Amino acid sequence: MTKPIVAIVGRPNVGKSTIFNRIVGERVSIVEDKPGITRDRIFANAEWLDRQFSIIDTGGIEISEDEITQSIKAQAELAIEEADAIIFMVDVKSGITPSDSEVANMLFRSKKPIVLAVNKVDNLERENDIYEFYSLGFGDPYPISGSHGLGIGDLLDKVVESLPVQEEDDYDEDVIRVSLIGRPNVGKSSMVNAILGEERVIVSNQAGTTRDAIDTPFEKDGQEYVLIDTAGMRKRGKVYETTEKYSVMRAMRAIERSDVVLIVINAEEGIIEQDKHIAGYADEAGKAAVFLVNKWDAVEKSDKTLQEFTTKIREQFQFMAYAPILFVSAKTHQRLHKLLPLVDYVADQHALRISTSALNDVISDAVAMNQPPLDKGKRLRINYGTQVSIKPPKFVLFVNDPALMHFSYRRYIENRIRSSFNFEGTPIQIFLRRKSQDE
Repeated sequence: MTKPIVAIVGRPNVGKSTIFNRIVGERVSIVEDKPGITRDRIFANAEWLDRQFSIIDTGGIEISEDEITQSIKAQAELAIEEADAIIFMVDVKSGITPSDSEVANMLFRSKKPIVLAVNKVDNLERENDIYEFYSLGFGDPYPISGSHGLGIGDLLDKVVESLPVQEEDDYDEDVIRVSLIGRPNVGKSSMVNAILGEERVIVSNQAGTTRDAIDTPFEKDGQEYVLIDTAGMRKRGKVYETTEKYSVMRAMRAIERSDVVLIVINAEEGIIEQDKHIAGYADEAGKAAVFLVNKWDAVEKSDKTLQEFTTKIREQFQFMAYAPILFVSAKTHQRLHKLLPLVDYVADQHALRISTSALNDVISDAVAMNQPPLDKGKRLRINYGTQVSIKPPKFVLFVNDPALMHFSYRRYIENRIRSSFNFEGTPIQIFLRRKSQDE
């Protein structure tokens, strides 16, 4: 099931990033009182009234021939194209500006549900100034204050009401959904063709050839799969082509629909910062993952090359130490015969469920071997734990005080669970709950 997408759109300096952070609940987006500071779309997952959705903070749309401004406008247009609903933000202090009217014209053409938010309504006197915004033609304006957190609930009520009903995939539960993600031109489409053994996806050396996510069902040795090929995720800050119909958010949808994510890295170019951002999306989404180092045939090698590249991956992707690495070539089919068995394996680990008794034996042994440290005279006590879900495996630990769980001790417990039950290829999530006195 894919989450609907909400885009926050407006001219520069109306407070989009502040509202984005209010909705997400943490400081994710850069906030500075300077037009154009948000250089790229920034997105996160949010929830309101038990409804989950993804939210995009866009750069301000401004009428200008400046290259950066045009780039921000192009990215905002992509966000609008991908969105299921749009928050159109204006500023009560400035009134309706020519840039607001320009944005309004873009939004009318989108034919998407629009919720008009009038920001910086910090007091009752300001509320009387919102009526001029009716002339924009988007119905009732919602007065809000990002700096004071006023009116956000009413705004989100309307946004959630505007979202489409979430639909499930048509594929059976036994089908393994596999997406390929990575920077442009790392060879994802070639990899799909190599796996399928036929030219099912257009392949080109020009970055961005794949304009949409493409589902390709197939079967191998009795196991059914769906391959989801995605366009390359472009580097933050790089100018997007206005004709580029694909965006990072569509790749995010592909990740959400997946059981296993293949993170494709170009062996010739090595690891760059954007590779880490891309891998982080899969990790945050809680998906099983495999690092797929493509174009390995084109690399000059010694007897240490493979180990050195493996070490680099482990150093650069420490947050995904659980993900196996496979060095392959879509061109020569080197090691490709190992890919689907590895996909099967990590998919099984992603769906692994262990008994409560076995889990608590491991936790008891872990605590006996290494007691939690004292914190201001108090010590964490783990009463018991249980697995609450799969895909990814999630565990709840009932403790005397969640605040006493240091991140290093949480990591220690996670590592003990992994060493006992493997969970290779999948993140695992640990949540803490205070055990009440009567439990």
